[in-house]
Amino acid sequence: MRLIFYIVTAGIAAIVSFGLSMVIWKLSTRFRLYPKIRERDVHTRPTPRLGGVAMFLGVVAAFAVGSLFPSLAIIYSQPAHVWGLLGSAVMIVLIGVADDIWDLDWLTKLTGQLLAAALLAWSGIQFLSFPLPKLFGAADSSSSVIVTLAPWQSLVITVIVIVLVMNAINFIDGLDGLVSGVAIIANGVFSVYVFFVSSGPTGQSDYFNLAQLISAVLIGACVGFLPLNWHPARLFMGDAGALLVGLMMAASTIAVTGQIDPDRIEETVGSARQLFPALIPLLLPFAILVVPLLDFSLAVIRRLRAGKSPFSADRKHLHHRLLDMGHSHLHAVLILYAWTAAASIGMLLFLFIDTWWAALATVLGLVACAIVTLAPLSRRKAVEAAVQSADAATAADAQLARFDPLDAAANLDIEPSDAAAREALRRLQEKESSA
Repeated sequence: MRLIFYIVTAGIAAIVSFGLSMVIWKLSTRFRLYPKIRERDVHTRPTPRLGGVAMFLGVVAAFAVGSLFPSLAIIYSQPAHVWGLLGSAVMIVLIGVADDIWDLDWLTKLTGQLLAAALLAWSGIQFLSFPLPKLFGAADSSSSVIVTLAPWQSLVITVIVIVLVMNAINFIDGLDGLVSGVAIIANGVFSVYVFFVSSGPTGQSDYFNLAQLISAVLIGACVGFLPLNWHPARLFMGDAGALLVGLMMAASTIAVTGQIDPDRIEETVGSARQLFPALIPLLLPFAILVVPLLDFSLAVIRRLRAGKSPFSADRKHLHHRLLDMGHSHLHAVLILYAWTAAASIGMLLFLFIDTWWAALATVLGLVACAIVTLAPLSRRKAVEAAVQSADAATAADAQLARFDPLDAAANLDIEPSDAAAREALRRLQEKESSA
């Protein structure tokens, strides 16, 4: 029954987010409240960046309406958690808006993120413990142990994780609809996980229900914003929206991960499997954040190796690389959606089906994603090989030579598209057949 109220709050967030996004888009367009296009940007026309404000107000409205439902009273029985989350959200949105308008330096942004994360941890949403699996052959039948953290350890780890997730989400915010879609998929999977775990012998608690409410509200805010952010986007969420999404995703996962007893999961799903139930509270947050965390890690390593700040901007993120490989804007977004879904749903399957079947399904999903991701490379290699092996007269065609990386004519500023590659291969085959 409580599920209905989560859906209602998500609907409120979606309606308010969509309505205010329309208002902000029209006002920003009318008064030209948008920045100039940067060199690393993918879009080609100036676009307003204040969509995160609409998302934030949708979140606030949803929490306000949720407080009126008696079935959700368990969440508001700990008001410090709710106020801490909303207070942190206000701070991070203000930092994001300031950055979208004035382009703040990285140290100022990081300081604001640390303060917002500290406020959230101080409110009580923090890691109190970690569930870890016992080694095989342990003396008792319990599959896991709970490692309790000291207060200072809890604070430090919580702040680091929140800042990490916020920046990871912000780093992937480079394509229309990418962050919103990834957040919808990831939080949808996480909501299913929390629902089944909290419906079993673990019982209901303010932590579980708070995590469920945060996920539902965030899904609603992203659903409401996505229509204006779908390619070609009329409105961007900006740093304010991306950091807000990261903050709320971190808050929901921390609320559960730091409170769950993994041995109870086995009772919930009625299974004797021991290893994965104990690991899932730790692994699922990483699975649902696989795309942003991977992009963030690669970006930090790349920039540090170049002697730059890890927060400096460049055009070498995962979504940029997909475009450079020959994927269209829409295909790149859908591919990153697929990677998020394959990793997060695959991890969730370990709760419901046999371990080997879950592992097989996960591997197949990831392999399918890899094939789709690398497909343009295979097609382009085939075109390059055909051009290189063709006779000189045929290969000299200006429309074909650019597909040969050894030819000076291939040095173009813009990579040939996948459709252009197929057309070039067709023309080459026609020339050779008529020769």
